Amino acid sequence: MNISKQIAQWRIVAASVCGTSHLRNKQLCQDAHHWQILADNILVAAAADGAGSASLGKVGAMLAVETAIENLSSKGLTRSSLTNDANVRSLLNDAILAAKKAVEQEAVACEKQLADLATTLIIMVATPEVVAVAQIGDGLAVAKDRMGNLLAVTMPDSGEYINETTFLTSPTALDTAQMRLWRTDIVNVGIITDGLQMLALNMVVGEPHKPFFFPLFEFVANAEDKTAAKEQLVKFLRSERIAQRTDDDLTLIIAAFNNS
Repeated sequence: MNISKQIAQWRIVAASVCGTSHLRNKQLCQDAHHWQILADNILVAAAADGAGSASLGKVGAMLAVETAIENLSSKGLTRSSLTNDANVRSLLNDAILAAKKAVEQEAVACEKQLADLATTLIIMVATPEVVAVAQIGDGLAVAKDRMGNLLAVTMPDSGEYINETTFLTSPTALDTAQMRLWRTDIVNVGIITDGLQMLALNMVVGEPHKPFFFPLFEFVANAEDKTAAKEQLVKFLRSERIAQRTDDDLTLIIAAFNNS
């Protein structure tokens, strides 16, 4: 008997891989991600994309995601505590502030300019009843409900000029942060960094691309072996199909709530 099939739970697979342009230039992957499944079926996840022009972009990205998730995980969250919109927004705001402070302190400790640790940041809290996201910069967070509706919970902030975005380290970061909630029967959630935007987002209509996300959601829902699933996801992100469309670093977090 497969006991795991009888327990309602989140299944999650996530990976960050180095883009082909960074591989050619022998640069580190500037993306980072972190996630935890808390008690009461609460999923907290974060992804960040360190600025390519920032000498410590990778450090900024790693600090941002780890601090944000640590902050949320320390709050003793319950499903009932997430029923109030104002409370959820406050939690996300606190996580952003904690991440921003951690990056600022690291810049001082390293005797670097804050811009040297520039990074975007997407933070998500999800339960089977709600998904809430805070986002600074580009990238995308999505969710699918039980009826098969796919929603872009947040959209890329591409700035005023092409290839420009807002970073956590920017003076306007908090003012431009997106904060969105969607209350429905949530069955899938996902986060991508901007390297996958051309594949995952229909730029003409500004909607997430179902042919990209739906097979991935089915994949994670049926993933029994976490290690094997992650290896498959990394292989997908490094595939020729992806490399033909983007040479940027790639992060993908996908999750399914299995209630079977």
